[in-house]
Order: sequence, then structure tokens, then C-alpha cells
Amino acid sequence: MKKPATTVETIATTCIAGRIRVLNRVITNLYDNALRPFGMKLSQGNVLAVTAKLGVARPAQVCEILKLDTSTLSRTVDRMVDNGWLEVVPDDDGRSHPFRLTDQGRQLMERIIPAWEKAQVEAARLLGEDTLRMLDAAILRINMLDEH
Repeated sequence: MKKPATTVETIATTCIAGRIRVLNRVITNLYDNALRPFGMKLSQGNVLAVTAKLGVARPAQVCEILKLDTSTLSRTVDRMVDNGWLEVVPDDDGRSHPFRLTDQGRQLMERIIPAWEKAQVEAARLLGEDTLRMLDAAILRINMLDEH
């Protein structure tokens, strides 16, 4: 049975997830283009930055911060280890595989900052101040709901 055109049109034009995914692709491409000269993508840059902040990063901790599933993080970390940006740290329990930046990873983090800053300015320009305020409010709301 074919759905009425109005329902299909409504889904095609107002689906919240679909509209967020469009925004995600546009903004992610902007950052990916800025980071491409360094041989990395935004997803790797986020892991690099969180790892730099934590010092020694535990996978569960990074997954929680970045809202990633463990298999996605594992694939990203494996590529970053292969690139020489991260190293796995021996762990007492043997189940967790914490990691940290290598010297090469620290140097890369410093080198990408100007490109990231330029992408950040462009993303802010594209979205506008009102949208950024709404984004901050949405993230705050989601984080508060996650805590309960």
C-alpha cells in the first residue's frame, strides 16, 4: 500500500535525524578539508584532541566523551597507531587498551590547530550565532539527560 504523498513529503523534508545528518555532512566536510593536508580526518582529530587532554586515554572514557561505539573507536585508534600518532599503553587488567599520544602525535596536534581554528571560524560563520547558541543548549540538554 502506497503512503499518501503528504506523509512521504513530511518525512523527506522534516525528519530531524535526516536534517541533522545533512548538517553533519556539511560541517564535517569543512573540517575534513581543513585537516586533509595533514593526512587526517575530523574523527581522528577529535580522538587526538581528547587523548591529548586526558594524557592516557581509556577507550570507555573516550567513547563516553565523543559518544562513539567501541568498534568505531577501535578502528580509528588502530589507524592512528599505524600512522604513529598514538601508542597503546600496557594495562594491568589486560582487557582495556589505554592509549596516549606519541611524540609524532603531539607534534601533529600542534600543527593542525591553525587549520582547525580556520575551519571552526568558517563553521561558526555558516551556522550563525543563534544556531550555535541552540547547538550549545541541545548538547547541554542531551548531557543532562544522559546523567539521569
